[in-house]
Amino acid sequence: MSFTLGSILNSQISLVQEASEALPHQFSQCTYSLGPRRQAVYLCKTCGETRGICSACSIACHTDHEQVELFPKRNFRCDCPTSAFALQCTLHRTLEPENGKNVYGQNFLGKFCRCGREYDAQQERETMIQCLACEDWFHESCLNLRERPPSRDPSPEPTQESPDEDDAASEASSSGLPPPLISASDYDSFVCGACVHKIDTLKRYAGTSKVLMVVRDSPSDKWRIIGDEDAGSSTVEVDIAEPGSSAGEKRAHSPTKPDAPDAKRARLSPVPLSSQPCLAPAMNPRAQELLSSQESRDDEGLQAFSPLGCGDVFLTEGWRERWCRCDACLPSLRAHQYLLEEEETYEPPEDPDSGLSLEELGLRALQRLPRDRAIDGIRAFNEMRDDLMNHLRPFAQEGKVVTERDIRAFFDSRTEPSK
Repeated sequence: MSFTLGSILNSQISLVQEASEALPHQFSQCTYSLGPRRQAVYLCKTCGETRGICSACSIACHTDHEQVELFPKRNFRCDCPTSAFALQCTLHRTLEPENGKNVYGQNFLGKFCRCGREYDAQQERETMIQCLACEDWFHESCLNLRERPPSRDPSPEPTQESPDEDDAASEASSSGLPPPLISASDYDSFVCGACVHKIDTLKRYAGTSKVLMVVRDSPSDKWRIIGDEDAGSSTVEVDIAEPGSSAGEKRAHSPTKPDAPDAKRARLSPVPLSSQPCLAPAMNPRAQELLSSQESRDDEGLQAFSPLGCGDVFLTEGWRERWCRCDACLPSLRAHQYLLEEEETYEPPEDPDSGLSLEELGLRALQRLPRDRAIDGIRAFNEMRDDLMNHLRPFAQEGKVVTERDIRAFFDSRTEPSK
């Protein structure tokens, strides 16, 4: 294999650009000293601890380890410098006690979604969606948005799409699957059913205008969206297999019976007198019926498969501005501040060396060295340059192509001990 000088330089420039885009930050400080905060968290499978590490420690301390990215977790403090890990943190040298306030859900066991499956990037075909509240990740099929694809099928190669195609089509083609019942462009945030049950405001708004839910009236019906004024009676054929069973065929849609009784309208809780009237919309009877039927379940049961809907909600754009803030509604929102204000997610400081060429990085490093060591470095570089020129001169005189083997031979000769 032979290379031209131009191809080598272009390859080097491309590698530097890719590195600066992938790692544009400094990873020289563990976030432990910054206290609990919302930040990217990683699980180190090699260390085998059900704990989380910050992005800096994932690179500086666990570089060669197998890791799983858990993405942002709120109120989290890095576990790397604590006694939970046998490996000593290289960034925070003081051994700290184990973090007692971190919350370790099933993600720290490498499991995700209400189905509890492990995430395999090589085989997973579905888009996974993060819950705003518990910050777990859910498969679209487990949210009743699509039929579950065969989990062992490899992900198909993405196809080229024209820039004019909409998000749903693009989203579908990237995984080789048809578009989901609710696409990414249809909503801004998602909250799983288990979390909806814990937050009074979300329970009250569920299924109302622009707070979408996926439900069906019987196990033989198609899944449909409520709370979507534009979609109306949007339906899709989706069959969700119960845990432990294989995926079945699509179930036929049952026509609505004309004499079917209307769902009971949930009774509104009395609202205390307030200087500000309650502006919350009227509850959606179908949503309240579904949520009421799940009241007796524990947290584990709420995460399990439900034949009529799991109580998940999809909040459309601008949802924070639409909350009622009367004396009855505001306490529930304040108890979950992320419902009122977008959270700040910590990012490491930008790396001032990101994007610099190797020559620029070398000059910067040279300037930081003591004068005597800098002079020794310059002398060694000049010697190597002269030796390389002498090695390449015969090739230039004879018009021969310099191969990779020739370059390797030059450096091998410099590492051999002198006789």
